[in-house]
Amino acid sequence: MQIVFIIIAILIADQLTKYWAKQTLEPIGQISLIGDWLKFTFTENTGIAFGIDLGGQVVVTVLSVLATIGISIYLYSLRRDNIYYKLAFACILGGAIGNLIDRALYGRVVDFIHFDLYRGYIGTYYLSLWPIFNIADVAISTGVGIMFVWYKRIFEPEPLATPSDSAPATETVKAAEEPNNSGI
Repeated sequence: MQIVFIIIAILIADQLTKYWAKQTLEPIGQISLIGDWLKFTFTENTGIAFGIDLGGQVVVTVLSVLATIGISIYLYSLRRDNIYYKLAFACILGGAIGNLIDRALYGRVVDFIHFDLYRGYIGTYYLSLWPIFNIADVAISTGVGIMFVWYKRIFEPEPLATPSDSAPATETVKAAEEPNNSGI
């Protein structure tokens, strides 16, 4: 149930900020927050992560739906109590669903958070060092980051109860204290 609350929180934050971006930024294009380094820049991404196009909108949408279904089935089948596991997959699933909603509603994903670390030419190549992204992308990246940092805690097998662990210690003590009725 914790996973559902995290997913819903991500979806609400993502969709509200994208709605704000469409209403506020689409008409004007950009709002500078910290010079040219941090700004809100409206853009729509028809590809997958970092604008990579894999063969058109239909292919990207189908892959997004399949990935979301696959993650959901994986989460449901394992049902682990590990908080790192729950948080990582809830972030990834919340972000994936958030971007999938955009694809269904607009045919593309709304992006608007823009860190412009460097933009210019290196030799004859034009280079922009950071893509424009959204809250769903932040959630997905956070989930993947949690997996990298706490990999062992997420993917190590949960310990199995051994027979000695399952018997309460008081029963063992009581058996030792019972008088010996063998007549000796």
